[in-house]
Amino acid sequence: MSSHHAHADTHVRPLLGAIRAVTYSVPDLGVIEHAYRSLLDYQVVARTRVGAADARAWAAPAAEGLRVLTFAPASGESVFLRFIEDTRAGDWRALTTFGWNATEFVAQDVEALARRLERSEFEIIGPPKPLNRFPMIRAMQAIGPAGECCYFTQIDAGSGLDLAAARSFVGRVFIAVGAGPDVDALFAPYARFRNRTDPPVATPVGVISHAHSLPSDTPHRHGLVRLTEGTLIELDQYPSSARRRDRSPDALPPGMAMVTFAAESLEGLPVLAPAADCSLPALRGSCACLRGAGEELIEILA
Repeated sequence: MSSHHAHADTHVRPLLGAIRAVTYSVPDLGVIEHAYRSLLDYQVVARTRVGAADARAWAAPAAEGLRVLTFAPASGESVFLRFIEDTRAGDWRALTTFGWNATEFVAQDVEALARRLERSEFEIIGPPKPLNRFPMIRAMQAIGPAGECCYFTQIDAGSGLDLAAARSFVGRVFIAVGAGPDVDALFAPYARFRNRTDPPVATPVGVISHAHSLPSDTPHRHGLVRLTEGTLIELDQYPSSARRRDRSPDALPPGMAMVTFAAESLEGLPVLAPAADCSLPALRGSCACLRGAGEELIEILA
């Protein structure tokens, strides 16, 4: 490829920006509201219903009219959790099916958070411990009240990593984790953007092994897509026991259904349906969806 064409290609491909929201489809908003407010100090910032334009843009017409509860961290940052109540969305548990599977939050004190989550609606599946490669980072994993997987990460000074900071007890989402049967295929939708990536490596991932009844030292391939504002996408290859997620073709996937990212442009992207005006609080622009290789919904806000 000539340098001219390489430059032109870089110019055309937009940059995929920071995580702006994670959307879940859950059977009961009541238990979600209590858990996220009382345990994570998240604040309700909107109580709405899914509009017709959003339902079309998500290729999920059955979602129209469903109740929506939108949270933001106590810091007030415009990075949201959006829970949509759909009684058909039960019987889902993270880490066992393809698509979006885990939401990672920055936290100020994971030991204190672990004490708070004891005997609560959250089940700790990985107690706080330092990361092998970065001992100044402490991480904990838990399953939430609707089967959702939450990672909580404390990043102390001296990590040397450009990661989002925790501006409240539990801060913003800074990593979204997607999964599929072939991690290389998972990267394909993101090749439409000019972001840097970390190619897949194989290391033990305890929560994946535990979810699939494998030895804890089983290696799993995983890689990264680097976003802005110290945020990332992690893409995991799941073992052969993982399955496609059961969902109605006209509905959102159950559980962790969609992640919203800022971007420079929607131009040239293979969107599922016409864009809709962004319905998230405090954010302006148009939103449209791509479908990832794990059937996950990738919402682009531009």
